[in-house]
Amino acid sequence: MSDDPVTARLLRRALPVVTALASLLLVVTLAGALYLGRDILVPVALAILLSFVLLPAVRALRRLRVPRAAAVLVVVVLAFGILAAVGGLIAREAAQLATDLPRYSLTLRDKITALRAATAERGGLSDTFSGFFDMAEEIGKELQPPASETATEARLGTAERPMQVEIHAPRSGVLKTLGSVAGGVLHPLATLGLILLFTIFILLQREDLRNRAIRLAGSSDLRRTTAAIDDATGRLSRLFLAQLALNLAFGVVIGLGLWAIGVPSPILFGVIAGIARFVPYIGAVISAVLPLAIAVAVDPGWSMAIQVALLFVIVEPVAGHVVEPLLYGHSTGISPMAVILAATIWTFLWGPIGLLLATPLTVCLVVLGRHVERLWFLDVILGDRPALGPDEIFYQRMLAGDPAEAIEQGRLFLKERALVTYYDEVVLAALRMAQGDAARGSLDRERQGQVGESVRTVVEALGQVRARGLPLLGRRRAPSLSPEAEAAFAAVGPDRSDARIVLQPEDLAPGWRGAAPVLCVTSGGAFDEAATLMLAQTLTRHGLTARVVSRDELRDLPPGERPAMICFSYLDPISLSQIRLTLRRARLAVPGVSVLVAFWRERDPASLGRLRRQIAADRLVTSLGDALGAALEQARAAPKSRESGGQALRRAG
Repeated sequence: MSDDPVTARLLRRALPVVTALASLLLVVTLAGALYLGRDILVPVALAILLSFVLLPAVRALRRLRVPRAAAVLVVVVLAFGILAAVGGLIAREAAQLATDLPRYSLTLRDKITALRAATAERGGLSDTFSGFFDMAEEIGKELQPPASETATEARLGTAERPMQVEIHAPRSGVLKTLGSVAGGVLHPLATLGLILLFTIFILLQREDLRNRAIRLAGSSDLRRTTAAIDDATGRLSRLFLAQLALNLAFGVVIGLGLWAIGVPSPILFGVIAGIARFVPYIGAVISAVLPLAIAVAVDPGWSMAIQVALLFVIVEPVAGHVVEPLLYGHSTGISPMAVILAATIWTFLWGPIGLLLATPLTVCLVVLGRHVERLWFLDVILGDRPALGPDEIFYQRMLAGDPAEAIEQGRLFLKERALVTYYDEVVLAALRMAQGDAARGSLDRERQGQVGESVRTVVEALGQVRARGLPLLGRRRAPSLSPEAEAAFAAVGPDRSDARIVLQPEDLAPGWRGAAPVLCVTSGGAFDEAATLMLAQTLTRHGLTARVVSRDELRDLPPGERPAMICFSYLDPISLSQIRLTLRRARLAVPGVSVLVAFWRERDPASLGRLRRQIAADRLVTSLGDALGAALEQARAAPKSRESGGQALRRAG
């Protein structure tokens, strides 16, 4: 950085532009390298993915005390033998189908003629489909076998037969012919050989490659990085094996269904369906096109085509929405937009092979982003997990003035967790961020009022949601939850034990059985009102009726209304002397009352006791859960505290 302040300021201004240009140059360079090096990189990528699939088999042989080299060779040779057998089966079925295609041309032409006649009667439809019918008729003519020369002479006559002129290319030399044939054969063989070589090498040197990856990651915590990479490898292996098993089963079911319907070459179409399903979203649709076309050409009617369409319409949703979530969850961890974008990019770079590899390669990148600290941006760009935390998402919605979406997400959360947990981990954390922005001057008074009003709208709506029974221990959540809800559950963790307790009137101490035994006093800040409202809702939901009052209302309490506890809520920074004065006035207004002070700020637990003594409070808490626990502990009737707590637990569960 330059010592000149003007130059330094200009450099700081230009830094974002330079960074963006450097990032763009890096992306273009990587894309060019992937495109130009596809002859080498495609076999390497296929070998890496194949090694993930074969790794469990190698480990199984190793557990049987088979030497590593022998185990790798046996598994690889067996896998490539299966692939070669599948390739030979595809070639044989495709050749048979090509031989039978001309026989179906007459049926196809008859259907085209019938459809043309039917649409001609409807007027405008004839013009709409005329181009399609002409194209289909040309295809039918091309599929017909050429007529014999004697038949042509009989139809045209010898005198009218046109003179045939044939143009032949100059005869190639022997070396040129051999070169063209060898080029078409040797290139696939060379690619297959590279895949075989790389697969064997990766399986033999797996630990060494893992250590090199850890070194490149540059992590200072070797234990954590090693565990992360091993976990990622295991997850990818299970994922790819599950995909392979599911797509194989899908192909078998489709093949058997087509065989039962009577479609020619069902084995070919079953294999194509299993392979095409590796392509996300559109793979099953692509695999259904050719069987539908053959069914239309084979059957004089339309029943076979309808049955084929129904077969794919039934089997694909069952595989995608029932079997797939049971095998490896509802999602592979990639966002839908990232799947489409990855398929487009990899197809552009590597062609059809890139389309098949798009999802597995993107899954590998997402896993690397989640486990390698330097590659965190890959998870943000490609992963399906929310880029922001639950509290950040909530705060962003409040800034955008969108409480309706926050209410919907809160209701989803309350199906699995307690209201106090959501308030503590999401809403209260968002209020802390809002208060921090207000303290820095990022939020003006008007904007603070809008955010506070949006938060109060959410709190009032969630307070009306009926408390649900807590989920049974060990019960799995429904797989239909959104990634945002799943991320929220993972971020907040389980409920506190106090969240299970709901006290009944007979469980309360005598002084807690009034109409409103708890008064929650707000300090009057833009966000304090929402925090105080959350505190009152939480206590009321657990059997301690509470209402919100201001400091002025506290001074003017009716003589007959004597609360058992007064809770003071502070989110805005305030002086300790003013808090001590407020507490002294509360004790003078209601002698003998228990005073709880809530500082909705993260503090060092060691300093809480000293701070409580400084302000002369009976209880000092920093979260709604702590406030609930303190109130429940004080509100229970002393002789029945243990019994009533057990009854409350049974009722809440």
